[in-house]
Amino acid sequence: MRITDVRIRKVNDDGKMKAVVSVTFDDEFVVHDIKVIEGQNGLFIAMPSRKMGEGDFRDIAHPLTSETRNRIKAAIFEAYEKALEGKAEEIPHAQIASEEAVAEATPGIPAAG
Repeated sequence: MRITDVRIRKVNDDGKMKAVVSVTFDDEFVVHDIKVIEGQNGLFIAMPSRKMGEGDFRDIAHPLTSETRNRIKAAIFEAYEKALEGKAEEIPHAQIASEEAVAEATPGIPAAG
């Protein structure tokens, strides 16, 4: 499975939630509402979730392996950094350049294909 598009839909300067992201896989499947959050140990991603009865949250969609999570995280962080640097003309349309860039950002993790 290849990550074919990452779109930074919203960037926040204030608060712990820094961005809302959509990730497309194989130009066929998209996951919306992945959040980039500033935690005590730096940035992390939170997959889309739904609030359950007692205030607990449950992921709606999430990767099953740490390798897949790392590939998704690397692609999101790359697009987020580009958006922050102002390389993207319009933040809602910031995209990663290629899967090769993701593979370079995640050494030791083979590119999907």
